[in-house]
Formats: sequence, structure tokens, C-alpha cells
Amino acid sequence: RLQRLAMESRLAIPLLFGIDAIHGNANCPDNTVYPTNIGLACTFNTELARHIARQTAAEMRAMNMHWTFNPNMEVARDARWGRCGETYGEDPYLVERMGVETVLGLQGNLDGENDVLACVKHLIGGSQPDNGTNGSPADISERTLRTTFFPPFKAGVDAGAATVMPSHNELNGIPCHSSRWLMTDVLRREWGFKGFVVSDWMDIEHLHDLHGTASSVEEAYSQSIEAGMDMHMHGPGWVDTVCNLVRSGRISEQRIDDSVRRILTYKFRLGLFEHPFADPEKTMQVRLCPEHRRTSLEAARQSIVLLKNEGGLLPLDAKRYRKILVTGINAQDENIMGDWSASQRPENVVTILEGISHCVADSDAEVVYVSQGWDPRNMDPKRVKRAAEVACTADLNIVVAGEYMMRHRWNDRTCGEDTDRSDIGLVGLQEELIRQVAQSGKPTVLVLVNGRPLGVEWAADNLPAIVEAWEPGMYGGQAVAEILFG
Repeated sequence: RLQRLAMESRLAIPLLFGIDAIHGNANCPDNTVYPTNIGLACTFNTELARHIARQTAAEMRAMNMHWTFNPNMEVARDARWGRCGETYGEDPYLVERMGVETVLGLQGNLDGENDVLACVKHLIGGSQPDNGTNGSPADISERTLRTTFFPPFKAGVDAGAATVMPSHNELNGIPCHSSRWLMTDVLRREWGFKGFVVSDWMDIEHLHDLHGTASSVEEAYSQSIEAGMDMHMHGPGWVDTVCNLVRSGRISEQRIDDSVRRILTYKFRLGLFEHPFADPEKTMQVRLCPEHRRTSLEAARQSIVLLKNEGGLLPLDAKRYRKILVTGINAQDENIMGDWSASQRPENVVTILEGISHCVADSDAEVVYVSQGWDPRNMDPKRVKRAAEVACTADLNIVVAGEYMMRHRWNDRTCGEDTDRSDIGLVGLQEELIRQVAQSGKPTVLVLVNGRPLGVEWAADNLPAIVEAWEPGMYGGQAVAEILFG
């Protein structure tokens, strides 16, 4: 409806719809949810990264969406920071390679009906904040910027990324959203960037109300545009204020023309003037199609990391166990999809409990599930005690621990955007659960579902097997079970 209104307007300039399609177009229901970027990085499979990006672009265009704010090419160096799972990790070269393939997969040649714009973000330093919190200041030497943090971004630009997004934070005392050095001197003059720069949500206004470097919102707009900003992600009040800045002579009309030209160029390249609408009759022929589902499962399989396997406990042989305890906050929850995911239909998500039950279905093993709820911050000691009691009667115990990332419970999450922590240990009674279950003396396997590295020292010292599943996507439960049972 919005696009139709735009096409009925005087100039008939189509709208460009952007969305955070970070691991598939997972922010919308009825789309394929792949593992998050940190898990994808653990595959070390650059071809797979491009393949997933290509499928994501097709599902986006099937919903008439044209632009994703991905890949996040920040080099994650502080595990307290909640957005580690959105990145490709701590190694600049791996971040570069995975990010470049994602750009190429999303954009294609930017001339086809299944191509979308990529956005290389966030420029720069937000992944090494002074106190571990999203958007807090970063003090990083130029040498470290150029040897560690810049290379992935430059590679993304060289790969043809259409858009770049600055980071929330200030860098060495200057907010990135008003840094002419970053947006113009480095990005355009040094690296030759030809696309457009888009702000992050409300970060231009934050020059005034957070950073305090602009005396008013109008001054914030002026500073950001003069530094090199082309588009405001937020919008209300932007157009009228920018027009006033031009009329008053504070910003030249030529400067506005430069940004408009860049944005229109990509609307033309995407074919939006000729084909502004998607076909609603064909949308579900693309979204969640069998090929995409298979890719999601295979990516999940490849993303899982074996951290410990003492005495060769894994792979498990279902025929050896009569009773298997499964417990933990992430055993039976769609949280396995990870951050930047909307709730999906239950039939399109395989939980870890469901995956395990399926893997042992042909054996005599009984799977006993003791729920710990979904919220690690409010675990019930009685449920922990119940799990410990069942563990004593079981032949094998599987504890599925980690963090909570689902966005529909924004204030209840322990990991993800704007969910930073002062320590990286397991939240709540999770370690107590692991200890009590392990005290049964029965073999105990720990499976972690999380978006950041976690401190699990006790488990590492005392359990025979630990599996890092990260945020494995909609078929993560099947993939984890397959790994556990070989």
C-alpha cells in the first residue's frame, strides 16, 4: 500500500524498503531462519555464506523488500558486548572473507529481480567499547584501526557494497555520525566508495541528546550531512528541517543533490521504477521453499563446534541408554533461532528436545524432559532440584544452557542488541543446574545456545562433553541432535 501511494505521487519515485535481514529475512514470520553470523563464521565456509545471502535476497524480494542492514563487519573484541552473535567474530581476515561473500551474495550484479542492497556496518569501533556496552565510546589508535578494524570494511567497499552505516559510538572523542574523517576522508576519498551512507536508528538525533556535540536537532542534522551522511534511517522531522537548512544557506542544494543522486542510482539499478511491486501470488513459492530449508539445516550442521569430548563420549549410541534426561532453558524453545528473529510457526522450528527425540525414536531409549522455563534470570529452584533427581535415575544427561535472545521479549533478553553484560558467566541458576545434574555421576553433556562467548569454567573442568551450538536457526534442534548422535 505504501509503494502504491508512492507510485501515485507526482514524481512516482518508488520507495526503497530496508530491513534487518541478518540471518535470512528472519525478522518477518514465514521466512527461512539460518544460523546467525557468529555460527556461520564457525563453518569457515565462504561459499555457504554467499549461498545463504543469495537465498535471503530472494526471500526479501518476494516480500518487496530491497535492502538489508547486513553484513555486520565489525571485529568483535569484547564478549560483554551483546552483538557478538551478529558479527563474524574476532579475526579480521575471517570477518573480511565472510562479509565479502555475503555482500556478493546479497547484491548479485544489482540488476536482477532477486538482488538487494547490502549495508556494511557499523563504521567503526562499536565492537570494542570502553565499558562493553553498545554505543559507548571507543578509544582506538589509528594504527589499530588500520590494521584490525578497517580492513573488513574496505574489503566490503571493494566488493561493491552499495551502502555503509556508521556506528552508534564516538570514536576517539568524535561521534561517528558526525565524523567527516570517517564518512568522507576515509570512506570516499581513500577507499573510493560510490554508494550512499545511511544513519543508524536515531543516531543523528543522538548527536544532540546523547553525545552533546550539537546544540539542537537541527544542528545535529547539519553536522551529519556536512560530514557525509546521505540518508536518515528514522525520518520524522528530517525533510522539513533539511529544507530549512538549505533555504537558510547552511547546507547547499548541491550537497543535497549529491545524496539524492546516489540514492536514486540504486533505485534504478534495482529496477524499482519498472517493477515497484512483488507478486503476492508467488511469495510463498520462494519463502521457506524446500531448497532454502535444506540450506538452513546444512548451515546449522556446519556451524556447531565441539569444545570438549573427553573419553570419546560423543557420538552417542542411543542403544546404550534406556533413559535420557534433557533439561535446560534452551532445550524446548524457539530461542535457538537467535537474535534478529521473529517468532515462527512451531511446525517450522525444530527444538533440541524434538531433535533428540527424533534421533532416538528407533531405539528403546526413553527421553525425559524437565523444563526449566525460558527465562534464565528467573529459574525455579524446585525445577533445578527435580532435574537433579531425574538425573540420578537416568543413564545419560543432556543440559541445554546459554542465553535468551528473542526480540518479542525485548526487556527479558540476556544477549543481543543493547543487551550487554558486566560478566560472561551463565545467567541465573544455570551453573547450579549443571552442577546438580553432574553430581548424579551419570555422563553429562552440555549444549550451549548463545550469541556471545560464555565463561563455563566449571563445566569445562568437570563435564566430559561440551558442544557450542551458537544460534543455529530454525533447524538447529535437528542439527544439534544429529551431531550428538553421530
